[in-house]
Amino acid sequence: MALCLGLKEMKQLFSIAILIFLLQPNALGQEKKNLPRYKGQLSGFGSYSPDADPSWLFGGRYIPELSQEFKIDSTSFIDYEVSANMFASATFSELDSINTDANIQPYRAWARYSTDQFELRVGLQKINFGSAAILRPLMWFDEIDPRDPLQLTNGVYGALARYYFLNNANIWLWGLYGKTDARGWDVIPSYKSPEFGGRLQYPVPNGEIAATYHHRTANAADILGETSLEQIPENRYGLDGKWDIGIGLWFEASWIHRSKNLNLFTNHTMFNLGMDYTFALGNGLNVVAEHLVNSLDEKAFALENKSHITASTLSYPMGMFDNLTTVAYFDWTNKLGSFFLNYQHTFSRITTYVMAFYIPDSSGTTGIQDNNLALTSNMKGPGVRFMLLFDH
Repeated sequence: MALCLGLKEMKQLFSIAILIFLLQPNALGQEKKNLPRYKGQLSGFGSYSPDADPSWLFGGRYIPELSQEFKIDSTSFIDYEVSANMFASATFSELDSINTDANIQPYRAWARYSTDQFELRVGLQKINFGSAAILRPLMWFDEIDPRDPLQLTNGVYGALARYYFLNNANIWLWGLYGKTDARGWDVIPSYKSPEFGGRLQYPVPNGEIAATYHHRTANAADILGETSLEQIPENRYGLDGKWDIGIGLWFEASWIHRSKNLNLFTNHTMFNLGMDYTFALGNGLNVVAEHLVNSLDEKAFALENKSHITASTLSYPMGMFDNLTTVAYFDWTNKLGSFFLNYQHTFSRITTYVMAFYIPDSSGTTGIQDNNLALTSNMKGPGVRFMLLFDH
């Protein structure tokens, strides 16, 4: 049995617990007047996947969050949010071979200045955008899994500025402190260096359209085995649009170009078409369907090594407190399909989830990177998972 929670992590956990206690309203007899707001999300889960090794997984996660807002005048304010990801799990196939893991790491830590038309947010934050819902070519900075009812994702360190025009157009500009981890659909990780980019969204009849750009430095040294490929300038271009014409229609496209010839890794093209509609069946059945073309090529837009993936979600509210959701993927190139079913029941402050799934032993179908926030960790083949969520 290996326990990865050392003295340093224990000190961090103790410090966070003390800080949270001291800053809660009335913790020291303080009045509730512009004090930090505290809330926490506690989840526990267990799953069994007979094809996985190990086949059993039990764990828990706690995300404590502090936030506060300071009003400057009637149209502007400053606020902040700080939260941590405390995670522990145990996996085993036999009771005499239990492996444990535990970790504490920052989840969010940002401060923001906002007015009616402008905001500037600095720190560890979530940045996501685009029109697609399941197979997202513009999943550049997050790893949100549509199967995850908690929608957890790691953040990025950086500064994000957004300006909102009176006609509902808006412009984004950002600068990031580069991380070496792969994100989203990345096939090549980043070199640890500054990154920057921007996005322009513009309203059109019945919808909106947007263009996005991002620059980073890629590191292909480990993948291709050449130290000269450690720092490769990379430019990303995105285009997406969404319309509501009775049914929802959208597209989302991304082209990633690396300045050195990396054979198939030189250009990465993705294109998504999607739609959604709510049928008047019972309480309303919402259906989302998307198709993604994904291609790695030496030449731009050659589409000589493309793969096709289709995905769909169905969501049906069974009542005020019960919901049934399915998520399905099919990889046409490898002839592999996966299916995920989630039944959710909500009490006053507790939500329960019962999940059944079939996930083949494959990678690259969803763009979700494996990390301690990934819902599908330790899921392989058929299986079941139970989860309990308590928000306070």
